[in-house]
Amino acid sequence: MITLAQIIERFEPDYRARYGHTLGPERAQALRAMLCCRSRMAPQLLAACPECAEQRLIPHSCGHRLCPHCQHHEGEQWLERQRRLQVPAEYFLLTFTLPAELRALAARHAKCVYGALFSAAWSTVRTFCRTDRQLKGEAGAVAVLHTHSRRLDLHPHVHLVMPGASLDARSRRWRTKSGYLFSHKALAKVFRAKLLAALAQAGLHPAEPLPGKWVVDCKRVGNGEKALVYLGRYLYRGVIREADLLACDHDGSGQVSFRYRDSQSGESKVRTLPGADFLRLLLQHVLPKGFRRARNYGFLHPNKKGLIALLHLVLRIAPRPPTPHKPRPAFACPCCGKPMRILRRRLPPMAVSRPDSMQATETAV
Repeated sequence: MITLAQIIERFEPDYRARYGHTLGPERAQALRAMLCCRSRMAPQLLAACPECAEQRLIPHSCGHRLCPHCQHHEGEQWLERQRRLQVPAEYFLLTFTLPAELRALAARHAKCVYGALFSAAWSTVRTFCRTDRQLKGEAGAVAVLHTHSRRLDLHPHVHLVMPGASLDARSRRWRTKSGYLFSHKALAKVFRAKLLAALAQAGLHPAEPLPGKWVVDCKRVGNGEKALVYLGRYLYRGVIREADLLACDHDGSGQVSFRYRDSQSGESKVRTLPGADFLRLLLQHVLPKGFRRARNYGFLHPNKKGLIALLHLVLRIAPRPPTPHKPRPAFACPCCGKPMRILRRRLPPMAVSRPDSMQATETAV
């Protein structure tokens, strides 16, 4: 199978030659992390077997958000936290999409534009929930930012998974709504105004004329379980699976081919482009340092856990039992097969001697 590290190793010089002016510190760190992930160039950990005293150096994984290998355990933990916050109501998935005319602005000012996208989407939903005849209260939502299309082009949009419910603090009432939440056309108009106001306040102005109609989608998703699983799938595992990488520099062509599913037809298609352009597509989805891709709002904020527990008690709903997590697998001793114990972590790759009994294995953490 073709790995992302192989593509980076082969085409990084070409990428730097053509797009080096766009390579900031965050993108350079992403390249380095994914290139070294689970390899002998990565920091090492020292593991020892308590039975036969065998010792091995094992390479760390990089843990980068764009790496397809890493943070599966963290993704499962995030999903479990959201499951514990689920409430008895019908859920809806709302998608707020940044127009194509603003993508260039987002590429230059990612932190500001993506932050405004989050705040405008949540402010729109909160306003509608407070003024709705059936709800008339505070909303709650789980928001996740996606920056890519299935073709890996820049396509920023925010998904909000929210229950059709509200909490009225003044009257201490819990109200629900099912079947239909809000008009997507009305949501789009308010979202457009709020986002443009936020960008103007930040001193950012679009260089192109903007369309009059923006795209906001709102659909029912039952109890929200499948929608949360969908969002969690792309939260920590990068923007492309290595299983979808089909060819890398085949016959010296300098091309990379990957498979994707067409959003219109649902059919699998193949996109082929120069290796440097593939890395450019990949790295444009590196988020600014410290920027949170997933956020909770309203009564689903982590600070409101006690409120959710009280709600379950008042409505006489048994809280969902926590899903048992598989523990991180222990390293098996190559000599006797017993679980090994980790002695030291984050050893520099070149600062340790490697005798034959301590050669690095291909297993990673």
